[in-house]
Amino acid sequence: YFVLDINSTIGVIIIDEVDSSKDQVFWQDTTLLVSLTNIFCQSDMTGVVVDIGDGAPHIVPVVNGYVIGSSIKSFPLSGSDVTQFVMQLLQERGELLPPDDALDIARRVKETYCYTPSDIVKEFKKHDSKPSKYIKQWSAIKPKTGVPYTIDVGYERFLGPEIFFHPEMYSADFSTPLPELIDSCVQSAPIDTRRALYKNIVLSGGTTMFKDFHKRLQNNIKKIVDERVAETNAHHRVEVKPVEVNVVTHPIQSYAVWFGGSVAASSHEFFECCHTKEDYEEHGASICRTSTVFKGMY
Repeated sequence: YFVLDINSTIGVIIIDEVDSSKDQVFWQDTTLLVSLTNIFCQSDMTGVVVDIGDGAPHIVPVVNGYVIGSSIKSFPLSGSDVTQFVMQLLQERGELLPPDDALDIARRVKETYCYTPSDIVKEFKKHDSKPSKYIKQWSAIKPKTGVPYTIDVGYERFLGPEIFFHPEMYSADFSTPLPELIDSCVQSAPIDTRRALYKNIVLSGGTTMFKDFHKRLQNNIKKIVDERVAETNAHHRVEVKPVEVNVVTHPIQSYAVWFGGSVAASSHEFFECCHTKEDYEEHGASICRTSTVFKGMY
């Protein structure tokens, strides 16, 4: 219900706090906007949107322009968790981070140096064999004292994004890797749509911009799918055709939601999904919990 409360709160702010003379309330469920608009950006109406920003990641399947609401999955870790994990690793290693700026430093280190390795064990060996090549340094000035300082950035470079593939490293409450969750999302969709969904997995959000993130994600999902196909072939003695898995990256990936939102808002169908100010005045903020697309409460 947390997301629903946020929807209602933002709806109230948009209508009551912002000086608006327009009759339409351009507010709809975030999940719907993310899924449909990102697929619009790709000019393909069938696919899976993997949206990971600073918070509230979602995996949303879209088939022929329609969101399969029952198959939507949520992933509990986001970009802010990567930042927290990087900060935690730096502090545990003994790096002296200014307390007031520790989180901001971790965020900048994440955005500047972090990447996704193909194999975490090999990456440890690379760093250990040639530390001078792989260890980076971050230099800045303490804002209160003006004293310059430098910190070393080592394993944090690849351990930060690794929480999407080994979430138990960061949280004991969740152990399902992102590739498995995406596979589960597709498998819960209608069987005749699955090949098309695997073929068009679209990334969205700044946290998906780590170097080689899409390659690692595609390889891991492909491995899961191939193992299932091989098991099916062996168990039922049939020949199932290989399933194509394709994770799509694009130039506007980090702000695809906003770009797609402008595309969706330019269409005539968008206005049919909007609530009016009269609806808000009659029913209150609860209208933000209904959708003409999802046909009812969600």
